[in-house]
Amino acid sequence: MQMNETVDIVIVGAGVVGLAIAEAVAVRNRQVVVLEKNNSFGQETSSRNSEVIHAGIYYPKEFLKSHLCLQGNRLLYSWCEKHHVPHRRIGKLIVATNEAECADLERIKITAHDNGVEKLELLGRVQLKSKEPEVNAVAALFSPDTGIIDTHRLMQTLLASAGKKEAIITYRSEVTAIHFDGSVWDLEINNGEYRISTKTLINSAGLSADLIAALTGIDIDAAGYRLKPCKGNYFTAAPSPRIHHLIYPVPVKNNVGLGIHATLDLSGRVRFGPDSRYLSDDRAFDYAVDEGLKTAFHESIQRYLPGVSLDALTPDMSGIRPKIQGPGDPAMDFVIREESDCGMHGLINLIGIESPGMTSCLAIGKHVGELIS
Repeated sequence: MQMNETVDIVIVGAGVVGLAIAEAVAVRNRQVVVLEKNNSFGQETSSRNSEVIHAGIYYPKEFLKSHLCLQGNRLLYSWCEKHHVPHRRIGKLIVATNEAECADLERIKITAHDNGVEKLELLGRVQLKSKEPEVNAVAALFSPDTGIIDTHRLMQTLLASAGKKEAIITYRSEVTAIHFDGSVWDLEINNGEYRISTKTLINSAGLSADLIAALTGIDIDAAGYRLKPCKGNYFTAAPSPRIHHLIYPVPVKNNVGLGIHATLDLSGRVRFGPDSRYLSDDRAFDYAVDEGLKTAFHESIQRYLPGVSLDALTPDMSGIRPKIQGPGDPAMDFVIREESDCGMHGLINLIGIESPGMTSCLAIGKHVGELIS
């Protein structure tokens, strides 16, 4: 980058969503620059997750999150086929471990149907056992359109496609100040190392999105933008249970996640997680997994996979979710907002883009493109 440059669009953040936006908005004769503070793309939430392609089952119909997940699911499978991104449509089983949870399966199925998710099947104990002999449950809801993906390869293809459209990605480029004159956004990078100006500023900074919003002059508490970082830990097991689908428990009411579930990666390796643990807001994130969590994980896993022993579990990895929802809060939607209403023309904030952000990334890119046009 030159010391002082003016471009058409600046995107802050090169996670999977930022890259998808860059791919969507980069067109001929439009200068698009993505600023990333880390040494490479996708170093935070995008590389520390379950790598699941969600079907859009759980979210309230009125949520933007629901619409974008459903659309994103279709777009993502199509992208994977076209760009040779490794993936598998292996399906998910949401399992009821007692009769009381069967009513929850019915409720989830109704919500999913309202959202436009049609391909769901309620399975009884015998049908479930034929699919997953090691799973202990009385019933299950089967989602055939849930899958797994190589997220790193997905990001590589988004980066390559955006690059072919002449979008520029700059690493080790942290936004440290933002000024707005009513028309143009002027960004200071790395405490004055260089500056870049634009009329369209897209904040897709993930775990730092609220801090970037604050630099623009937004009161992030009044706007409801302040993030509550939430850590999710994962364990693996050896020997590993023999499962063929993703296995999810019925979500616990008022929980901040979907519960400790069993996921497969593309090599067939099983991982359990994530749990949900809110962190202090000092942004000094620690990704180490506390082995002391093993007992709590084992108790959760035992409900549906009783063959997994405590001694089999070992810490694997963790990720941190950029939640707007705090402890005890109701479910919250994605915030994707063009800020002209508060006088900040050309600013688009994406706040709280947690799960299903990866599934939704292409739909988010399309949506942001529509906001720009």
